[in-house]
Amino acid sequence: MWIEQIPDCLRRLLPQVLWRGDKTRKVLYLTFDDGPFDEGTPWLLDELDRLQIKGTFFCIGKNVEAHPELYHEIIARGHRVGLHGYEHRRGLYKDEAAFEADCACVAALIDSDLYRPPHGKLKRKQFKAMSQRYRVVLWDVITRDYNPKLAPEKVCRIATRYARNGSIIVFHDSAKSMRNMRYAMPRAVAYWKEQGYQFETL
Repeated sequence: MWIEQIPDCLRRLLPQVLWRGDKTRKVLYLTFDDGPFDEGTPWLLDELDRLQIKGTFFCIGKNVEAHPELYHEIIARGHRVGLHGYEHRRGLYKDEAAFEADCACVAALIDSDLYRPPHGKLKRKQFKAMSQRYRVVLWDVITRDYNPKLAPEKVCRIATRYARNGSIIVFHDSAKSMRNMRYAMPRAVAYWKEQGYQFETL
């Protein structure tokens, strides 16, 4: 559980971060990290259209550089975008100059007030600094779809078990997560709709 849903006692260490939306409403926020990439993003966009859901895509700068047409298609389809680093390296292990350079590179490519640190990890000083520039978003549920050791059915169970009012849920728009995400996301959405949940962007 400590992986899928971080306990409140740890969340309180970073009060400036958005972990969860409105707890009083049956609304979920689907987020997709790491894209865009040509083998998965087109399928994901078509599937979200089919499901009639808008999500929030936290994009990696170098992937936007490599696939600008897919980045613009995400926006054209009515989804929100956010920054997810230029090279997807942990800020925790970067000196301040390297971290600022990475931030400048991704900010030049992605126009958004949303930021999700790669791997969800920054130094506390970096969290504070980024919170002054952006709405820093982590998550209420991480599906672990990135883990090839997990069966797709397990990923789906994680998503449906831990989601609750206001959950910000992480899936991944990446090659290593495609098998799990393609299976789990549509099935989880069908379950959530049966439970009366609505879906919004951040």
